[in-house]
Amino acid sequence: MLAIISAGVAPGLALLSYFYLRDQFGQEPVLIVFKTFLLGAILTFPIMFIQYVMSVEGIFQSDILSSFFSVSLTEEFFKWFVLFLYVYKHAEFDEPFDGIVYGASISLGFATVENIIYLAANGVSLAFGRALLPVSSHALFGVIMGYYLGKGKFQTEKNSWKWVFTAFFVPFVLHGLYDYILLSGRNWIYYIFPFMLFLWWLGLKKVKHAHLMTKEFYKKKLQSRDASIS
Repeated sequence: MLAIISAGVAPGLALLSYFYLRDQFGQEPVLIVFKTFLLGAILTFPIMFIQYVMSVEGIFQSDILSSFFSVSLTEEFFKWFVLFLYVYKHAEFDEPFDGIVYGASISLGFATVENIIYLAANGVSLAFGRALLPVSSHALFGVIMGYYLGKGKFQTEKNSWKWVFTAFFVPFVLHGLYDYILLSGRNWIYYIFPFMLFLWWLGLKKVKHAHLMTKEFYKKKLQSRDASIS
């Protein structure tokens, strides 16, 4: 059991550490990041229950409906909703890049518990594949979600709600496509790796742009302070 827990936790913590350390402008309090991670972990259980009920009741019969509404909608909506309620207006969310850290944190909390449950049921031999695909994809969905939340909070007041909605909608679409590829047939392996490469490219692009937004945010803040002093 120790091997399963270790294999289940390791990729999530590694990815969270990576995105946490990418924050060059003042790293977030570890306690707040851990609480966000823990909220994502707790979310696993109600989400899995809802998905189980949907499966038993046969609410979504086709692969595409199941991928987008049973899996993607439930997981991304609840992560987005909790992130918005708990983090978006938190005093520690004080620069655009913070969204990346908190988005990755809540997603990896969910992915870590899901990973442990899956490995306990199916064996630790699947740990490497799980790290490459589900855990990594959840991290990147969270990064993209957090990027748009940061953009909505700091870049512009006029379009803030547009970006807050985009923070849910883009991960929802990407997650739905990811699951549909996995459910669509035996040739899924030919499509999932190009999709994951695209997802990593997009996620790292958002990380880079979040850095630029944060630099611009501090530049404007400094200019405003200098203007008030003079």
